[in-house]
Amino acid sequence: MKTKNNPVIAAVFFAGISFFHAQEKKMLTLDEAVQLGIQNSKSLKIDAAKIEEATADLLEAKNRKLPDFKASVSYMYLPLEPNVNIKLPDVSASGGPRVNQVLFGSANLSLPLYSGGRIKYGIESAKYLVEASKLNTENDKVAIAYNVAQAYNNLFKANQSIKVLEENLSASSKRDETFLKLENNGVIARNDRLKANLQTSNIELQLLEAKNNYNIANINMDLLLGLPENTEIEVDEAYINEMQEAKPVDFYLNTAQENRKDLQALQQQRKAASVGTKAAKAESLPTIALTGGYAAADVPNFFTMYNAVNVGLGIQYNISNLWKKNSALKQSQAREKQLSATNEMLNDNIKLEVNREYQNADYFKQRIAVFEKSSVQADENYRITKNKYDNGLATMTELLDADAAKIAATVGVINAKADAALAYRKLVQTTGTLTNN
Repeated sequence: MKTKNNPVIAAVFFAGISFFHAQEKKMLTLDEAVQLGIQNSKSLKIDAAKIEEATADLLEAKNRKLPDFKASVSYMYLPLEPNVNIKLPDVSASGGPRVNQVLFGSANLSLPLYSGGRIKYGIESAKYLVEASKLNTENDKVAIAYNVAQAYNNLFKANQSIKVLEENLSASSKRDETFLKLENNGVIARNDRLKANLQTSNIELQLLEAKNNYNIANINMDLLLGLPENTEIEVDEAYINEMQEAKPVDFYLNTAQENRKDLQALQQQRKAASVGTKAAKAESLPTIALTGGYAAADVPNFFTMYNAVNVGLGIQYNISNLWKKNSALKQSQAREKQLSATNEMLNDNIKLEVNREYQNADYFKQRIAVFEKSSVQADENYRITKNKYDNGLATMTELLDADAAKIAATVGVINAKADAALAYRKLVQTTGTLTNN
């Protein structure tokens, strides 16, 4: 049935129109959308916190090469008079001093001179991990850029479907009016007119579905870009023509090896693990530190000490290292093996991803020509069928089928171009260069 005879469909239809009018509109190119997505990404905020944490670890490692200086003061009050028995030659124990408080203060300085390389290796390892955190952030930016492009593409396709369906709904409604007049004049049967009405209702339902898909895609984009949820995003249709001529697959493979941030981050982690192994070996070496201190004490009526300054050299060595296995060394070596295997696996995955997306980009590009050919054929088929119908040589069913095929072919061309543009961006993503521009 037609929409004017179905109040439910009409209500939903006009509610959708009211929803769009209530929204704030914002025109965005794809590159602008990508920049907004990166600026407002929640995952990148988490990455920023991880970089701060790694930087703090680096600061802690650097602090270990600086001198330690500690000072303390202790005061003790003795409510019960202690029994003081002085056992020194020529000193009588009877009538000893009355002690009821003690004051003691000290300051100690320690400057590491040699630690077997632990401090140096710790700083190097922390630096590598900071760089790895930054590179992981850059890799996440590339992934976010593609996610935004994918959402933008979905929004574009939904919007284009709405336009095509609205045009066809208008044409179908006019055809219904014409067929109603023909039925009233006894030119066509009522059954043929009802078939045309059913076709119009089907287009209306497709339009409602397209609008619903558009609403969902729009809300998804708003959330990705950090915009208010009532913002209607207007897409720039020119982005579907951004594809470039594909270069040989080796070009993309080499570009990926040079630019993939996840691969570079893993390399930094491997360097940190290698330095960690050196630090673990240094655990079996002694440490040497320059020490200095000052002490003072005051026990009224008994003992006083000031200016007790000391300077020395401290050597520390854990003798148990002679019979205990160095578990830290074994753990670090195992970590190196894991990262080495991960590196090999990641290289294989990169080769697979680049080759797969290279094939997909070529496939989606070729689909455009096929869909364009199908669209031309569908238009011609509809023209011929319409001419035959007008001359009584084709049925209403054949005419409506030809019209539906024409609509599907038109939408197919648009979707094919959008999918090809997205496939090219996916290929660029696999090379790690999607955000370079």
